[in-house]
Amino acid sequence: MAFDGDGLAESFLREPRRYTSHQVAEMAGVPFYRARRFWRALGLPNVPDEAVEFTDSDVEALRTLVGMVTSGIYDEEHVLLMARSLGRAMSRLADSQAELGVEALDQAGVPLAERPRAWRRRAELVVPDLARLLVYAWQRQLTAAAGRIAEQDMSAVRLAVGFADLVAFTRLSRQITASELARLIDGFEGRSADIVTSTGGRVVKTLGDSVLFVAERPDVAAEIALRLVEPHALGRDMPELRVGMAFGPVIWRMGDVFGTTVNLASRLTALSLPGTILADPDFAGELSDTHAYRLREVNRLSVRGLGELAPFTITRAART
Repeated sequence: MAFDGDGLAESFLREPRRYTSHQVAEMAGVPFYRARRFWRALGLPNVPDEAVEFTDSDVEALRTLVGMVTSGIYDEEHVLLMARSLGRAMSRLADSQAELGVEALDQAGVPLAERPRAWRRRAELVVPDLARLLVYAWQRQLTAAAGRIAEQDMSAVRLAVGFADLVAFTRLSRQITASELARLIDGFEGRSADIVTSTGGRVVKTLGDSVLFVAERPDVAAEIALRLVEPHALGRDMPELRVGMAFGPVIWRMGDVFGTTVNLASRLTALSLPGTILADPDFAGELSDTHAYRLREVNRLSVRGLGELAPFTITRAART
């Protein structure tokens, strides 16, 4: 958890470390085992009992988590679920920001011996701004999420689900350099997020070579899929893309989606040919009155774990 004794930790934490884990638990008024349970949920590693690693903010954070339970706002299991979700999101965000910082130092030609001092200067410049942006982005996203589900029966959500997957990504990753691979992934994730959000869908998660997205209407999801596939089909130094889609009931949980509809979309992606969009019959049925797309039924396929079905390919309808 700690940096070397070079002041780096304080540069990022913005305050001195002055307490052990047991002292923090005592100051927050909770048994140590319970404090550690909250910290583990946040994704924070255990530290030696005698290590002075904690700050006043650690005490305040633990008091806040406990206070959510004692006030009755949440029960403890819900607080732990929220903490795990927060920890996962912040871990990925922190990793990406640290990697960008390293790239910036590399581009500036900072030698390894001077990295600690450069990191301290960088932390002093960027951490306050990033903290403000983090709160701003979270509040905006929370406002949008609350607006979507405030009056929605979450046990009966029906959504269009899509998986977009780069073809032969594993083989390609062995043929290009690490920097080329990073640029490919960054470009794919950035382009996919732009297309999904601007078209009216939501990105659920990205997995390097694939993206999972949802939309409330199948026609919106179909448009997203086509806009994702079309640039790759032009062969502009990009591997081909394939997409699987399904429409039906979906379980939302902690920012992720689950259920048979999600599994079906994933399975159809694996069965799709390069450059192809493959949709289940329910999805295609929702598009039957939409003249913007051409649907073509393909031979029945055996979908692992879900039986046989006759999916449809989706392309743009010819302009007249």
